[in-house]
Amino acid sequence: MCGICGIVKFHADDAVSPGLIEAMTDRISHRGPDDFGYFREGPVALGHRRLSIIDLGGGKQPIFNEDGSIVIVFNGEIYNYAELTAELVARGHVFKTRSDTETIVHAYEEYGDECVTRFRGMFAFALWDRRKQRLLLARDRLGIKPVYYYHGSESLVFASEIKSLLEAPGIPREVDETALNLYLSLRYVPGPRTMFKDIFKLQPGHLLVVDSGGVHVRGYWDIEYDSALPSGVDAVREFDRLIEESVRLRLISEVPLGVFLSGGLDSSAILAVMSKIHEGERIKTFSIGYESADGREDENNEFQYAQQAARAFGAEHHEFRLSAPDFRDFIPQLVWHLDEPLADPSCIPLYFIAKLARQFITVVLSGEGADEVLAGYYLYRKMLAIEDLRQIPGAGSIATLLARILPGGKFQNYLRMAGMPLSERYRGISRGFYPALQARLMGRDAGPDKHLDQVYDPYFQTVSQAHPLNRMLYVDAKVWLPDDLLLKADKMTMATALELRVPFLDHKLVEFAAQLPVSMKQKGGVGKVLLRRIMQGVLPDSILNRPKKGFPVPMLTWLSGPLKQFTRETLLAADSACRRYFDPAVLQQIVGGLESGADFQQEAWTLLIFEFWHRIFIEQRMSATAGSASDTVRVTQSN
Repeated sequence: MCGICGIVKFHADDAVSPGLIEAMTDRISHRGPDDFGYFREGPVALGHRRLSIIDLGGGKQPIFNEDGSIVIVFNGEIYNYAELTAELVARGHVFKTRSDTETIVHAYEEYGDECVTRFRGMFAFALWDRRKQRLLLARDRLGIKPVYYYHGSESLVFASEIKSLLEAPGIPREVDETALNLYLSLRYVPGPRTMFKDIFKLQPGHLLVVDSGGVHVRGYWDIEYDSALPSGVDAVREFDRLIEESVRLRLISEVPLGVFLSGGLDSSAILAVMSKIHEGERIKTFSIGYESADGREDENNEFQYAQQAARAFGAEHHEFRLSAPDFRDFIPQLVWHLDEPLADPSCIPLYFIAKLARQFITVVLSGEGADEVLAGYYLYRKMLAIEDLRQIPGAGSIATLLARILPGGKFQNYLRMAGMPLSERYRGISRGFYPALQARLMGRDAGPDKHLDQVYDPYFQTVSQAHPLNRMLYVDAKVWLPDDLLLKADKMTMATALELRVPFLDHKLVEFAAQLPVSMKQKGGVGKVLLRRIMQGVLPDSILNRPKKGFPVPMLTWLSGPLKQFTRETLLAADSACRRYFDPAVLQQIVGGLESGADFQQEAWTLLIFEFWHRIFIEQRMSATAGSASDTVRVTQSN
């Protein structure tokens, strides 16, 4: 796991200064504290920061092919690199290292841009072909690894993180107004936009090429729902095989590994498979919870379930309790690491559990992606119930009428959704502001959000013939998964120089799950049906049958209690960015309502994150210092 950056200037006689590529690389040093390297030749420069995982002694980057005509910087892991290396050696390629990075170089020589279709893993890489004067920038299929770029009139600049891009002169620090609208609606900015005007994400499953013909972006992979399982395939047995294969591949490492363990189905299943593969070894597991002011166990804590799973498999279990002051004090550093506003409060506990884990291991596996692949969220079932309701003649029209009459809030929002087809009402599992409140905050009339339609409509159209459940899964795989879930996972773990691996997002497993009958994903109000079947008799029943809880954070308790004054002083300060962008009276209503116990926690948190982001990145009147990977946190070990 690493950080990459680079510049390609469009005029051959316009050289990149060594100071610039060094500054860009240094800015992301937290992603790779073990080593660094540069390539600079005329109008091209590449930078790399390394976190050593495979071929510790020989994997220094940039890496070249035999004659030096191709050079690469790479972030991620190619899990099938040994198989590909053997194939390429048989075809005459000569390897100088044992690293998966060099496998990419020779695969490009052999297969061209289509080499990406042969890789099984997570990756973002930049490959410069010196003969063709051509850059290939690639991102993995699901978007596990990020890469951003700025396409100016004189150059293309790219990096693993936006803060690296901003080291380059001439890149504007301006708010994208459309992105701001999207952020308020969703609490994150869906790609390819970012909150920065003219800075974009390379979308998952896409390539970007810079050559004499200009800059070109194209997709190379997609999820297909229009096919069924081959005849005679035992779905349960095949899924069980794929899970074990996926976990086994993600155990390839020359450094210590462990598991993020919540005690839920997904992470417990990963622990179960790891324990089967590494029979007799004690797997290191890590959980996080919250300190309560009155000394009682916080209701959001899941320690008892994580401990049950750890005991069931003989794991070496570690725990950390996060306090409200820890939470508050980390906010500026959180925003600095995220680069762009992401108002998912679980980012902060994720950072602290990563920081805890880094004291013991360098690579961690987690259960991210299972809900999006196997329909684990409750919202899917709610949306399918609304879909059934809409089949009743006149139900949609009645719901629309009631939504106009009744006062605002959650119930009105449900009625509003019931009056819409799925492609208009489903906007993923995350929300920021309800439309009416967002409209008042922005100082405009309430109405349909065309910006959201522009994001979601193309995806819904792509899978227009699929079952409603699969349509929602596809949309979440394209929007929510890369732009919230995986973005926070990458940024928070890499902030501590910890590599995160996600077995449920192996692309072969995702493709197989897309072919499954809907009844093997969601049935009778229960999600992840197939995963539960293969874990029957493997996991304790208390874990197998418990309702999904997610990654809860006691936001309402903290924002209306110990963080109340902090929230008020931040959002309502005379010089706050929020007072300039939004209606001050509506801001006051949100803060006052939160203090009186109203459920404005998500709205207030969304505004707090935007406020700190604006101060740090746009105004540059606040600094945030990156933490050290060697910093320690309080830890409780449970045997």
